[in-house]
Amino acid sequence: MTPEEFADIFREHPGGVAVVTADAGDGPVAMTVTSVSSVDVSPPILMFSVSGRSSSAPTIRAAQTVVVHLLDTEDVEIAKLAATHGVDRFADTSAWSRLPTGEPLYHGTRAWIRGMTVSSMDAGDATIIAVQALETGAAEGKSAPPLVYHSRTWHGLGDHSKLDHPAG
Repeated sequence: MTPEEFADIFREHPGGVAVVTADAGDGPVAMTVTSVSSVDVSPPILMFSVSGRSSSAPTIRAAQTVVVHLLDTEDVEIAKLAATHGVDRFADTSAWSRLPTGEPLYHGTRAWIRGMTVSSMDAGDATIIAVQALETGAAEGKSAPPLVYHSRTWHGLGDHSKLDHPAG
């Protein structure tokens, strides 16, 4: 299978959108990912992959802790910002702050999880990172649909896309 064939297949597989932020001591970085997945609930562990082609990859791989922001349709500008190459993703100081523990946190996202990296594995040009959740937070009163990326386009997952069928 060629890289192009593989990319074409996964382009048609939707993924929930998240932004991962970290600071390993050289300043904050952010990366948009569609690979966040829960692994276990006890202890609470999640995972995501980091492309080796991303300028944020070295910092995220080196950081002991990260913040994973789970996004909704009202957060699409944060997703676009963290996916744009060659821009200062933290230039707007009103859009983010640091947690008391030092990690960069974008304001107002649907939910966020601060966690400690517990394992990583190289996989091709990417790194799969497992994170144990330490704390979480959510924006109050948000009810926008979750943000999904599919076929190179942002989408909102909501009642309009719900498929009703009886269980069993």
